[in-house]
Amino acid sequence: MLLVGVTVVMFFAAACGESDSTVGDDSQPTAPVSPVTTQTLSADLVRPEGFERVAATITAADGTLCDLCLWRAETGDQRSRGLMGVTDVGTSNGTADGMAFVYPRPHTGTFWMKDTLLPLSIAFFAESGAYLSSFDMEPCTADPCPNYPTPREFKVAIEVPKGDLSSLAIASGSTLVLSDLPCD
Repeated sequence: MLLVGVTVVMFFAAACGESDSTVGDDSQPTAPVSPVTTQTLSADLVRPEGFERVAATITAADGTLCDLCLWRAETGDQRSRGLMGVTDVGTSNGTADGMAFVYPRPHTGTFWMKDTLLPLSIAFFAESGAYLSSFDMEPCTADPCPNYPTPREFKVAIEVPKGDLSSLAIASGSTLVLSDLPCD
């Protein structure tokens, strides 16, 4: 069972750890193509639309806590759409740190970056909330796009702008508590 907390987040767009753009390990994520629904804020900023923002807490291996605000993709359509067409996850103004892909039960599959315009880092968490692995993914707007295999039996995947995982305390030994509470 995924740990569900009741943490109230007092701020958004966390910066909890040292920034380090090195992410990766030997594992890698399927999302079929679906229509892109986004919110255009200007010619340059397109944020996710049709997702709720929920609070989450990462506990680093050293016990440091990092409060996050994440767009929650929990239906099949939402997970398929993900961050397609998005040019700003919300980190530019503190509305969100990334997107959580939540599955109803432990899952194994692949992710892809079809029509995703931002380079992303992705981290996977087990049903217990334990960190499993992470890696970077590159944008893809042409066919075919590469598939990125996931680790076995993950329950939540978190996508953030490439290189941002360590600044959010997401690394080996960290744990995730994903709330059903809104960020604000």
